[in-house]
Amino acid sequence: MVGFRCHGCGAKVDAGLQLAFRCPNDRVGGDDIDHVLVVDSEAVSPSIGSETDPFLRYRAWLSPYRLAREAGLPDTAWIDLVGQLDHALTAVDGHGFRVTPMAERPALAEAIGLLGPLFVKDETGNVSGSHKARHLMGVMLYLRVLEAARLPAGETLRSRRLAIASCGNAALAAAVVARAADWPLDVFIPPDADASVRTRLGELGAQITICERRPGETGDPCYLRFREAVAAGAIPFGVQGTDNGLAIEGGRTLAFEMAEEFHRIGTVPDALFVQVGGGALASALAQGLALARANGLLSSLPRLIAVQTAGCAPLARAWERLGGIDLAVAAKTRSRFMWPWETTPASLAHGILDDETYDWWAIAEGLRASGGSTVVVDETQVAAAHRAGRMHTDIAASATGTAGLAGVIAKPEAGKRIAVIFSGKER
Repeated sequence: MVGFRCHGCGAKVDAGLQLAFRCPNDRVGGDDIDHVLVVDSEAVSPSIGSETDPFLRYRAWLSPYRLAREAGLPDTAWIDLVGQLDHALTAVDGHGFRVTPMAERPALAEAIGLLGPLFVKDETGNVSGSHKARHLMGVMLYLRVLEAARLPAGETLRSRRLAIASCGNAALAAAVVARAADWPLDVFIPPDADASVRTRLGELGAQITICERRPGETGDPCYLRFREAVAAGAIPFGVQGTDNGLAIEGGRTLAFEMAEEFHRIGTVPDALFVQVGGGALASALAQGLALARANGLLSSLPRLIAVQTAGCAPLARAWERLGGIDLAVAAKTRSRFMWPWETTPASLAHGILDDETYDWWAIAEGLRASGGSTVVVDETQVAAAHRAGRMHTDIAASATGTAGLAGVIAKPEAGKRIAVIFSGKER
């Protein structure tokens, strides 16, 4: 069976019999366990294809593909599913998924005072303009496999709406993928969401709910309304691993691309700086790079450096409190380490202002495995990174998208060879 297990309580889920999104033992207010589903058993020595679409190129690495084959669908059926969505994505967004570029950026390195090479992975040209769609494509392919194979977990799926909480990029990614799949979507966004984002969501047919912060309520109001929708029957189509473990797996394709390129050029960066809000990107990179190393693409792991802003840094706070505590123990006492940020978050990098880092545990595991750490940046560094990225590259990335570079500015001693991800375009 293609299965998932909860890293907090150990519960197991057969992905063909039960939706592999949320741990079945997770009950709001029921315990203090960090319930998150992760792949129970990874593919053994998976092959890499020659295709440029990452969901074809790395299909053997993905559990939805393995589920499809286990259920009796041929390889051509997966190719057709991906191809159909790719065609629809092109009609909706102008293009489908392709391996995104990564290159040395010497002018940018010099501008911020680095002496060694700086590698930048550019996700601004991805579907919907950010890395977020990778996460959601993985989820959608799982749903389509359940339908195509007529598996028990897929019964009544089409009678349920998709739902996501987001301040921008994730909502747009969800709306593009949902429209391509012809699946209705509810989006929960804050009042200050960019007007262009609202307009585009409307054009894509998403049902928008503006979520005001309620007096005395802790946590992100958009996420709280999203959880209410899921409790009422919606399918979680967001990027928080706590609500949808499959979302992390789709994002790992980014790590596979980076690992393959580093393998090709024969180098591994000393450190990879990644901006962290809810944590899906960092979690996916940590898991994907570890899997790539296990399969011989990397000789070592780059130190993962998780970047947060001073305006909202729940992961950095949790990392400091962890110290040398066993992560298995931490997974059963979540509230000792992770809770909502107490003040209303604010930053130029507004896309990483999640009140909680939902995937904190998996990131902490990645930090320990790679010898990494966290770094908290101030607004001067956030602005400097954004300015440098726009002036010294041809990448039109947002301040959120360049926030990892702000970490490099704050912590240049992390290594001689550095990698960052420009994760989303300026809107």
